Amino acid sequence: MQTPKSFLPRLDRRGFVRVSALGALSLLIERAVFPSLATAAEPKAKAPAAKACIVLWMNGGPSHLDTFDLKPNAKGGGPFKPIKTRAPGVEICQHLPQLADKADRLVVCRGMTSGEGNHQRARYLMHTGYAPTPTVTHPSFGSWVSEELSDSTFELPHFVSINVFNAGGGFLGPQHAPFVVQDPSSMPQNAALPSGVDRARLDARTAMLGEMEGDFARMTGDPKVSMRRAVYERSTRLMRSSRLSAFDIAEEPAAVRAAYGDTDFGRGCLLARRLVEAGVSFVEVVLDGWDTHENGFDRSKKLMGALDPAMSKLIDDLTARKMLDRTLVVCMGEFGRTPAINAEQGRDHHPKAWSAVLAGGGMKKGIAYGQTDENGEKVVKSPVKVPDLFATMAHLIGLEPDKLVPTPAGRPIMLTDGGVPVKALMA
Repeated sequence: MQTPKSFLPRLDRRGFVRVSALGALSLLIERAVFPSLATAAEPKAKAPAAKACIVLWMNGGPSHLDTFDLKPNAKGGGPFKPIKTRAPGVEICQHLPQLADKADRLVVCRGMTSGEGNHQRARYLMHTGYAPTPTVTHPSFGSWVSEELSDSTFELPHFVSINVFNAGGGFLGPQHAPFVVQDPSSMPQNAALPSGVDRARLDARTAMLGEMEGDFARMTGDPKVSMRRAVYERSTRLMRSSRLSAFDIAEEPAAVRAAYGDTDFGRGCLLARRLVEAGVSFVEVVLDGWDTHENGFDRSKKLMGALDPAMSKLIDDLTARKMLDRTLVVCMGEFGRTPAINAEQGRDHHPKAWSAVLAGGGMKKGIAYGQTDENGEKVVKSPVKVPDLFATMAHLIGLEPDKLVPTPAGRPIMLTDGGVPVKALMA
């Protein structure tokens, strides 16, 4: 029986927030006073498959038609040829031979689709799971991992971005923004004590800064002060930590460094492996240059020459260390590229259909999921929207995709924009 409209409460935005807060408070009280009842009512949660996530970000938007979803018989198929892989029935580009040999550990998701064809908007979407809006700045996925899962006493950054900064902490605050590594072959800048400052002097300066910040916080009531102090505290812990050596890829044997490739991306992937091994929860490594509007095939071939050894060696290293099953690896960019080849021998932006590649951390192995039409223009089978991909990643690493978190203004926001985990992708 449908409830008459007259019996439905009329709540404005403020009223909705008040009711939501009261509901949350009552739930907390119930769990505090009757913990045994709460435990009995809730089934025991399954442990997350992944403990960490590495995102390999293909900045600019790689062509799916020239990498992981080739259409050699199409009019705009391009010059590259597909090759067979270790995954039965799955073919990828000839310029990715090492990844072809690892395909039995990969999921090639060919059904990715979105509505954002502008670089800035698409980067925002692919880092936060939301389309940009003027009313709120959403946290990146790495910031959610930092806020929800990381130990506040951990000495290393919870979220590291290698080669370039893409997205920040949003309304979660700067303490959950990424620690940016511009050069993966060098140690973090300013981590050593400056000349003439010993540990005791640093402690005294830090204590004085804390007193000043405390006075300012009491005078203003500004919550940004506590966020800033959290950044200072984490920076100081990093400077003092014996784990800082995780950033030093020079400790690796020369043969290992060479196997990742003599590129910043290869060195970044090696650093990502070391950081995850040291306990970092989320690392992003950027390979720039995929905005191939002109001379697209030569440029894509060169970029695949960097991607292929680095991602392959990363998969092998994680496997050898028995870390792949608990490390989710995701390779993706903003969008795909048009089936039509333009006058400059390149391809233009195409968000309607593109590919992402995933491995480890609870994913299935050795499959291609989703299908595009004969030209690679649109998804015709098993489409995956960006919020659903984010919900899948969140589920695997132990986040709740539909958990509501209030912004500083009191607006409840979910980790994903209504995304639902894709069960067909998960083992």
